[in-house]
Amino acid sequence: MLKFFLCSGAILGGLGVGAGSFGAHGLKAMLDATGRTDNWETAVRYCLYHALAMLVVAVASALPQASPSRGLLLASGWCMLVGTLIFSGFLAALVLSGVKILGAIVPIGGGLFLVGWALLAAAALNIKVPS
Repeated sequence: MLKFFLCSGAILGGLGVGAGSFGAHGLKAMLDATGRTDNWETAVRYCLYHALAMLVVAVASALPQASPSRGLLLASGWCMLVGTLIFSGFLAALVLSGVKILGAIVPIGGGLFLVGWALLAAAALNIKVPS
């Protein structure tokens, strides 16, 4: 789990930086013309936020005190990864294609984000902290 979520977080971070740069330079005229700059920026921002969150999940899962929480951390990481692919991916696809029905899928990713954060909170409460 540690390697997978570290690698996934790093890849999503790189994709977020690349997509942000591409939006600011390669897509600027198209985003300005279609009025979808805000949508692109939201997709990139949430990708980057959840890339960092996945790194937190990975590091937390490596803590010996997190042993009772590993299942919750695993579920949290998966929710954040799949949520990012759906939320940011479909929002970017909407921006690039103009196919509005893709926007109806985006909230599924947002729901997975909420579940992922709740699972991370539950995992944190289960971590055995020495007193």
